[in-house]
Amino acid sequence: MFFKKTLSDPWVIFPFLIFLVFLSPLLVVLSSLLGNYSDNWTHLVTYVLDSYIYNSIFLVLGVSVISLALGVGTAWVISNYNFSGRRLFDWALILPLAVPPYILAYTFTGLFDSFGSANNLVREIFSLNPNYIFFPNIRNIFGAIIVFSFTLYPYIYLATRMALINQSRSILEVGKTLGLNNLGIVFKLVLPMIRPAIVAGLMLVIMETLSDFGAVEHFAIPTFTTGIFRTWYGLYDLQTAMQLSSLLLIFVTFFIFLERLSRKNLSYTSGAPVYGEMTQIKLKGFKNIFASFICFIPLFIGFILPILELLNWAINYKLDFFNEEFIKNSVNTIYLAILAALFCTLLSLIINFSIRLKNNKFLPYMSSSLTLGYAIPGLILAIGIMQIFNFLDNYIFYSYFNFIITGSIIGLIIAYIIKAYALSNSVIESGFLRVSPFMDDIAKTLNASNFKLLKSIHLPLLKTSFLTSIILVISEVIKELPATLILRPFNFDTLAVSTYIYASEERMFEAAAPSIAIVLVGLVPIYFLTKTIRTSRPGKRLEDVKN
Repeated sequence: MFFKKTLSDPWVIFPFLIFLVFLSPLLVVLSSLLGNYSDNWTHLVTYVLDSYIYNSIFLVLGVSVISLALGVGTAWVISNYNFSGRRLFDWALILPLAVPPYILAYTFTGLFDSFGSANNLVREIFSLNPNYIFFPNIRNIFGAIIVFSFTLYPYIYLATRMALINQSRSILEVGKTLGLNNLGIVFKLVLPMIRPAIVAGLMLVIMETLSDFGAVEHFAIPTFTTGIFRTWYGLYDLQTAMQLSSLLLIFVTFFIFLERLSRKNLSYTSGAPVYGEMTQIKLKGFKNIFASFICFIPLFIGFILPILELLNWAINYKLDFFNEEFIKNSVNTIYLAILAALFCTLLSLIINFSIRLKNNKFLPYMSSSLTLGYAIPGLILAIGIMQIFNFLDNYIFYSYFNFIITGSIIGLIIAYIIKAYALSNSVIESGFLRVSPFMDDIAKTLNASNFKLLKSIHLPLLKTSFLTSIILVISEVIKELPATLILRPFNFDTLAVSTYIYASEERMFEAAAPSIAIVLVGLVPIYFLTKTIRTSRPGKRLEDVKN
């Protein structure tokens, strides 16, 4: 009876249906492992699969090491030392998140190619031979490691910085009373306690690296993503592309499992934590300069340098930013982003309201599972959605309604929602936590329906969270490349796609306009991240430390 009543409840069945929609592309991709293996698969396994695996692992290891050094190192310096520019670097170190890896790859190519801006500048300054090359070729796996490291390290920086901000001072004082010196406190107390946060940031870096297509394709590095794309579009073999995608999905799931496992240790706490002022060491002289230099380098390479190169292209080559093609692509991008953001935020709102409304143990677990879509490569989602749409067109829509959905924006919207749901959910969930349950009880005593409770009480109170969610999802959608490249309708380009097309045709200067637009939109969430850091510490704010 309880089971039957649950299935008839729309506030339970709707989230369950959304869960099935999110899950179906992944199940379709994984089902390819049970199908036939073609000659193309045999060829891939024999000749190139080992290079896909080797390059992917080498890329992940290299990016992990450098990102950890940059993220943890800068967070530690910012949290424990007082030096020139500290307040600026505190939020500015997040800025590289606004630059997608593929845009940094394109700008680095323009900078460090044989006749790029950097080599031309060196030749002019030192009056060298026109054929002299100072900076080596960056279009290789080592260049890709640099690109990913300096655009993705802010994930680790943010996680580590937040963990250090919320570090209980009482625990550190106990360490001193036990006779531990500064190094002992760092390695025996601080690092073990913030390790889960560091691992969580590192997992995001790894999954973003594995799912990237634009940067590795531009650098001609054979990885799983480039192999999947070439198998599909080069060999026209969707089945083999799905089988390659299944291997990558298993690879990504393994890292997701590791990240979830690390969260079991997040309950490090003390009975009565004390959040006093962070005792910071005032640096002077060379140490002051060195600390500023440490924080400046990742900011310079990951944000300032690509922005300068994009502006150089735009100004020196007198690009027409507002030509017909740019405006058309911008309109397409904004149209898709707003649609996806509205639907994604509404879904998140309804699912979180259902969790609040119903005492159902399955709903919170299901909502948590939906957030894993952020870690799934857009290329895999695109393949799964494409296969589902092909099936629906062949057996339902075209047969009975004489229209097709493959190649429409519907697939794009679904892929965007699955990818961005985690961002929207985190904002909406936090908003619901600030709404007192007593308001729900009062509304029920007035015989208000569940829908009216959501519309008239919760939604007005969640207005800020709702708008914030829309902005974050828009920013994420505008940067998405692989899913857009595959699922977009014919002759329907976005800013990300036009940037990719220009770069793939070596028309780097023309890629400046859409690239700058993408970066400018990507700067919007930086404001919210900065605000989170400044207001996150319980008790007395860390940011009030005297400088």
